[in-house]
Amino acid sequence: MNTDDLYRLLVQLVEQPKESEWLEFKVNNANPEEVGKRISALANSACLHHHPFGYLVFGVEDDSHAIVGTSFSPKRAKKGNEELEAWLSRMLDPKIDFRIHEFSFEDKNVVIFEIPAAANRPVKFTNIAYIRIGSLTKNLGEYPEKEKKIWQKETRSQFEQGIAMKHITGETVVNLLDTQSYFDLMKLPYPSTREAVLDRFVREKFIVRSHSYFNITNLGGILFAKNLSEFDRLSRKAVRVIIYEGKNKLKTVKDITGVKGYASGFAGLIDYINDKLPSNEAIGRAFREKVSMYPELAIRELVANALIHQDFHETGTGPMVEIYSDRIEITNPGKPIITTLRFIDEYQSRNETLAAFMRKVGICEEKGSGIDKVISEVEMAQLPAPNFQEQETHTKVTVYAFQELNQMDKADKIRACYQHCCLKYVSNEKMTNQSLRERFNIEAHNYSIVSRIIDDTKQASLIKDFDPENKSKKHAKYIPIWA
Repeated sequence: MNTDDLYRLLVQLVEQPKESEWLEFKVNNANPEEVGKRISALANSACLHHHPFGYLVFGVEDDSHAIVGTSFSPKRAKKGNEELEAWLSRMLDPKIDFRIHEFSFEDKNVVIFEIPAAANRPVKFTNIAYIRIGSLTKNLGEYPEKEKKIWQKETRSQFEQGIAMKHITGETVVNLLDTQSYFDLMKLPYPSTREAVLDRFVREKFIVRSHSYFNITNLGGILFAKNLSEFDRLSRKAVRVIIYEGKNKLKTVKDITGVKGYASGFAGLIDYINDKLPSNEAIGRAFREKVSMYPELAIRELVANALIHQDFHETGTGPMVEIYSDRIEITNPGKPIITTLRFIDEYQSRNETLAAFMRKVGICEEKGSGIDKVISEVEMAQLPAPNFQEQETHTKVTVYAFQELNQMDKADKIRACYQHCCLKYVSNEKMTNQSLRERFNIEAHNYSIVSRIIDDTKQASLIKDFDPENKSKKHAKYIPIWA
């Protein structure tokens, strides 16, 4: 990681509401044995909680999350006559590739241990496996059910490589997978022989050869299944679309679950959603036309994000789109692996191979730009800011129908101000009173309304002054708190 990456990571970690099973803060307590136990515990807990890494951070207070600095320097520390890093690595089984990052943040020394999640078996330190229970480090042997889950669990990178269907013929492959859709999406002519089709799917890792037979990978099945119900492990990952009458769930108008793979069925899914979304009638120069209440590009990107960023290890649930009279909610299984406050400029996916293919065929935006486009489209449509929420086992995004400014509550206005500030920052610009007035469509003489919104957002610790020495509100510029 470069310095900017480390700064961003540190900010993301201290923005977490509290220490967790995969995250621990320390200031100077650097006893080698305790560090080793925590590496074991964080690796095992990250595995159980579907995080690719656990983090042990020195230089941050565990209660306040204040960055106070540390005197601990593991790169220079020793255990006996052996360098600490080498000793820790030798004491761990298996020898996981943990990384130590030492750097200075605002003149304070910080150390981050980046610890990969355990894969298929628990990580032990001096022959004992540990686990985090809340913020406490415990012996994993006292929790046999948790230990069993680690032994049974696939690594994240293995989901896409995992097998959805085994030992089938080439004929069955083309019966189960929409091979024509693949070549259409890639803008390639369909091969003249089945063997050429199968060779291409092998190269893409959608299938693997097993002597004279084939196995369909999870990647191939989830992208190109003709019918996901044919695959036991993938059937619950089909997209469900529910349409309600009014603003609540009391009356369901329609409830439908898709059957196609994500790539082969995406265009049809988006067409279906757009067809069911509420619309307004706009009058042009000669004709009336229906205009969707929501920007199509924003809905497309959010649905694509729900598919590619979901946690496939959350069983019994899949992506869901719920349409109400005043909003649309898009939910995917799994907590986000970065804080929702950083969705606009950050990018991290659990399923990078899946995401890369969806980008390659134009289903979603390039890495790191998708949510930027969503916010931009929402602002141009003068809609309330989308609400990105981390739930117990899901991630939910809500897009709201049009509201006048006086219909929005304080939280709506703060969220819109923060997102506008982030969007300006990633565009190499700064938010001003004028730019926020334009976002809300407020006339210049009502600048004081926007000033109050900016002050409220500063009080919420979401934005800050670009130049704290500038005392003129008229010429003030603002940037996100993490910038």
